Amino acid sequence: MNGYFTVKNLLTRLLVTGGLLLGSLEPMCGQVAHVAPHPKLVVGIVIDQMRWDYLYRYAGLYTTGGFRRLMEQGFRCENTLLPYVPSYTGPGHTCIYTGSVPALHGIIANDWYDESSGKNIYCTQDDSVSTIGSDSPEGRMSPRNLWVTTIGDELRLSNNFQSRVIGISLKDRASILPAGHSANAAYWYDGTAGKWITSSYYMQALPAWVDSENARHLPDQYMSRDWNTLLPPSAYVQSTPDAEPYEGTIGGEPSPVFPHRLSTYRNRYEAFRYTPFAMTYTFDMARAAVVHEHLGRGAVTDLLAISISPTDYVGHTFGPNSMEAEDTYLRLDRDIAGFLAFLDRQLGAGNYLLFLTADHGVLQVPGFLKDHNIPSGNYSTSALKSSLNGMIGAKYHLDNGIAAVENNQVYISPRLLRDSERLPGIERDIVDFLRQQPFVADAFLTSGILTASIPEPVRDRLVNGYTPRRSGQVGFYELPGYLAGGSKGTTHGSWNPYDAHIPLIWFGYHITPGQTSRETYMTDIAATLAAMLHIQVPDGCVGHVIGELIK
Repeated sequence: MNGYFTVKNLLTRLLVTGGLLLGSLEPMCGQVAHVAPHPKLVVGIVIDQMRWDYLYRYAGLYTTGGFRRLMEQGFRCENTLLPYVPSYTGPGHTCIYTGSVPALHGIIANDWYDESSGKNIYCTQDDSVSTIGSDSPEGRMSPRNLWVTTIGDELRLSNNFQSRVIGISLKDRASILPAGHSANAAYWYDGTAGKWITSSYYMQALPAWVDSENARHLPDQYMSRDWNTLLPPSAYVQSTPDAEPYEGTIGGEPSPVFPHRLSTYRNRYEAFRYTPFAMTYTFDMARAAVVHEHLGRGAVTDLLAISISPTDYVGHTFGPNSMEAEDTYLRLDRDIAGFLAFLDRQLGAGNYLLFLTADHGVLQVPGFLKDHNIPSGNYSTSALKSSLNGMIGAKYHLDNGIAAVENNQVYISPRLLRDSERLPGIERDIVDFLRQQPFVADAFLTSGILTASIPEPVRDRLVNGYTPRRSGQVGFYELPGYLAGGSKGTTHGSWNPYDAHIPLIWFGYHITPGQTSRETYMTDIAATLAAMLHIQVPDGCVGHVIGELIK
């Protein structure tokens, strides 16, 4: 025993002298180990389609308790980028919570063409499960198409599944994929029934508190009012005038102007997604989950993954320069302020760790860009597919040689893939044809991305977005300012900064106010959370710890 304590004391002196005091060696004597301090709750807030510049663009109209509180009291990563394409909702939410990229986690897009079945596969589609909470098929979803673990999975694995992990979003993919495989629950909105649902993957019946939330019929209440501007219209100096010709409409309204008469909308439950009141509805559900699931009240850290979807629906329909988009972010600012105040009351300020980020950004409406002489344009993927089939048909006397054009990739018909003699020539012809299109910057064989003459930052993102199990045979990327779609509204999906530069703010537990302009990536979020929680990183994680946060 004396020898043991001599060795122990010697080791202790060496560790202290070297500046490596790792803590007590008492567990070797059978005493209780020191438990590292931890946040009561980790809250992830992902704003669907939030460009980084929105933090500053509307700052003059933000309140002190929302975005401004996060920016002033939190740590800002000002140069956070997506390290892959395409920049869509499914891969974005997956990347945030796995620290991985589509090439490794498998969620290459919101949906993709499946060669074995000849059909499209939706990223959370699971026909083996059933809807819980309504009679619609909207709940036939699960995370089974995801190949890797999430930070929530690793959190639960770290303490023998004592942590509670819950995902909440209007969109199923934005709730399911962040929550992960072993989550206690994921809830999403059924636009056919106007209520929160889940799937039998998680449970066989909704908890009583979710039934109670549904019994409040909040979508009916919210849709009974008009959507008017939060502030006088003259305050919206960051927006174009109301009702530009390139803005879309919702709910069958005749024109995209304020006030939006929500009570007159057709399919009101589905149209509800396109209103800022659906953001409040999402935070209502998040509050209920914190209270009724006792999140942050146990001996271990819990995790709540929240995704705000109406920002995406509004952005797609009206565009980022619309009064509707500006009004939505001003209302979101108030919602965030209310939610932070709720967490302060519930758990105590500083006892929860929160991060806010986005799954992707968005391109300005091409019509708006053209009005200001900025290069832009639209194209049709269905027309492109028809043209490719026409080219192949004329040269090779083959019908329907192209099975699909999706996610900036061309899927060649499975029967042609088995034609080893003609396939190389067909692939070269597809690449050459795509390069002749006015909206295409370059095209390439997906299997040969590493050797393609593509600028390295773009090539890296293409590599990270490709997996032979789910990707097409030929890929391409557009010139800046071009998108697939009609003349009204806009979309996202490219490597360009307007789609790939996102906000990232850390707030709360052990976060010292500050900022970094160092280039960071979406994949770094899960890696940093793992370091702060002292747990293993997700098993497909390729991100790096944001060292400035780890004091």
